[in-house]
Amino acid sequence: MKNTEVLVIGGGPAGLSAAAEAASYGAKVMIVDSDLRLGGQLIKQTHKFFGSSFERAGTRGFVISDVLLEELKSYGNRVEAYTNCTALGYYKDDGVVSCMEGEENYFKVLPKKILVATGAQERLIPFPNNDLPGVYGAGAVQTLMNVYGVVPGKRILMVGAGNIGLIVSYQLLQAGVEVAAIVEAMPRIGGYWVHAAKVRRLGVTILLEHSIKEALGKDVVEGAIIQQISPGCGFIGEEIHVDCDVICMAVGLNPTCELLWQAGCEMKYIPQLCGHVAIRDRSMRTTNPNVWVAGDAAGIEEASSAMVEGRIAGLSIAHELGYVEDKEYREKSALYWERLNALRNGEASAKIREGIAQVLMESSGGMER
Repeated sequence: MKNTEVLVIGGGPAGLSAAAEAASYGAKVMIVDSDLRLGGQLIKQTHKFFGSSFERAGTRGFVISDVLLEELKSYGNRVEAYTNCTALGYYKDDGVVSCMEGEENYFKVLPKKILVATGAQERLIPFPNNDLPGVYGAGAVQTLMNVYGVVPGKRILMVGAGNIGLIVSYQLLQAGVEVAAIVEAMPRIGGYWVHAAKVRRLGVTILLEHSIKEALGKDVVEGAIIQQISPGCGFIGEEIHVDCDVICMAVGLNPTCELLWQAGCEMKYIPQLCGHVAIRDRSMRTTNPNVWVAGDAAGIEEASSAMVEGRIAGLSIAHELGYVEDKEYREKSALYWERLNALRNGEASAKIREGIAQVLMESSGGMER
């Protein structure tokens, strides 16, 4: 049995930020992450961030990951990290978390406090032959290109015109891969116009109110059929054949929240946050008084917001453990919330604000219901 004051489950932008914040006050932190290296989505992101200077606007995602890891190193043996390590389960009776490092090293952790920063899972949509080799999620394409330097194919059909679909399309073009088209089921582009403008300037067609109908090919993807979508979500009009060897799915994310369910946290389905998320207070503490949540596990947002949520959670945990005085905690928490609200300001974040309003509750100390 391993013991730690803070167990951070997930080593992405939220988890690393929370670990750094808690460790900066003296807390002993353990990070477990299922990937082979820490950083989460940041290590795949070659584009420059928006936001403010506090969230390193103008800096590429993988550089931000390096900065956070350097910060963690500065806290020495206060931070212990396990990669290729999955948190398998939470046992509510005694608060133990079981973990598996690799394929053979099984161990248990008894933490005083837990942060669930498990990120999100990619959505997929059903269509004939969607199991053919060559059908990828956008995250897999980013991993191949930006982590391992491998292009997934020669000509790609992108399904989804949100930020992920647009950004990955641009990164594919930068890598010399042809993007046949981007299809989007909604009547408007879901991502930022600046991302859409970049791919359009490079000659990529974005077809709104269109989606994939079928993948073509016997053993691998050899093409696709796309078609217009009616207001009732049926296919209408002529079928369009697209020559491609890869179909990339960028149709959204769902919060990864299995451990939150196991911990008995009160959950609520919030469409604006893309799935079931935990009810939490302004410190990111859930209805289980020993469990906090941050990042995409708390609702799908940008990595900049995830990092600030992680800071809020790490600060709160350090305060709960007695490392932060009340006055400093209140002042710094208010500052972080000011930064988070600034990131959520504007029309593009209207749905996020609506969703957060439905899950945010007043703090009541031990909030287990």
